[in-house]
Amino acid sequence: MSSAVAAALARIGELDPELCAFTEVWHEDALARERSARDLPLAGLPFAVKGRAGIRSYAARRLTAAGAVPVGATSVPGPGTHWQTWGQGAHGRTVNPWRPDRTPGGSSAGSAVAVAAGMVDLATGSDGAGSVRIPAAWCGVFGLKTTTGLLPSPDRTGLASPGVLAGSAARARTYLRHVLDGYAPRPVRLPVRAAYSPDLGFASVDPDVAEVTRAAVERLAAAGIVRLVRDPVTLLDPAEAWTAVRGGSPTPATRALHAANARALDAFFARTPLLLTPVTPNVPHGHDGPGDVYSTALTWAFNLSGHPAASMPAGFTPDGCPAGLQLVTDRGTDAELLDMACAAERALPPSRPPRFS
Repeated sequence: MSSAVAAALARIGELDPELCAFTEVWHEDALARERSARDLPLAGLPFAVKGRAGIRSYAARRLTAAGAVPVGATSVPGPGTHWQTWGQGAHGRTVNPWRPDRTPGGSSAGSAVAVAAGMVDLATGSDGAGSVRIPAAWCGVFGLKTTTGLLPSPDRTGLASPGVLAGSAARARTYLRHVLDGYAPRPVRLPVRAAYSPDLGFASVDPDVAEVTRAAVERLAAAGIVRLVRDPVTLLDPAEAWTAVRGGSPTPATRALHAANARALDAFFARTPLLLTPVTPNVPHGHDGPGDVYSTALTWAFNLSGHPAASMPAGFTPDGCPAGLQLVTDRGTDAELLDMACAAERALPPSRPPRFS
């Protein structure tokens, strides 16, 4: 078993009983697809899809047409798991590969775990409130939510955008290059003018998370990747506006909130091309849930606004769990965002849980 697909299937067979990242694994179909994909651009690159319906997604179809091979469907939250465990795999509850007593985040839970443990190097996701970025942050991998409307999405509310979880920003380029028509790398000029906001003006952020992400931003500045400027970003808490849009019941008050945040972000990106924040206000919580804390506090504003946003590994909190740094750029600048993230990886290299290295 020397092929990339066979190696991925073997690793899934070895690790998934413990991590529970997959709901289905398509052994025979994957090996057959690999044989017919050898002359295509992606030449049998194994990848995973989010949930059982993920194989029918636009991204999965485009990747497969380019020669990538779907090896299985990853876990998503099961019934009754709101704010609690974020994935239910074929072998049981999905666990964080860094600490099994913690959640991997969600809802693209299994996709993040599969990438973090090296079962695949690429997995599809979707992000309606942080569902790519949160598990990417808590599992220590790269995650991208694309600009709203850039790629087809079945979500009629306009909140959820397709995304990818990958072992690196460079690998995430593979996804965008083959999924987005007309994609072209957009080399950015360094250092990039950037502002760091620890809380977007409203969130209560765990001091350990704030310390790790601030240190990551300082490393980027010291490495000449970013030039930090004082450009405060003060938003209103988007929780009520997001909930109203999701429920299809906006009110004058939530519309006004939504519009105020959109104006603030439009004004910011007219001045400064890159916004940096923590991905989550909290560390990965236990499987019983985070209590009253919304892990989405710093992510869902950008689902409402439609901006592309990424999570990249920033370092570790004292409990040994990864924290993520969020990178946000103007609408439609997904290629530039990936180029910024690729540059940032030189100063913030990704890591893999030691047990799965």
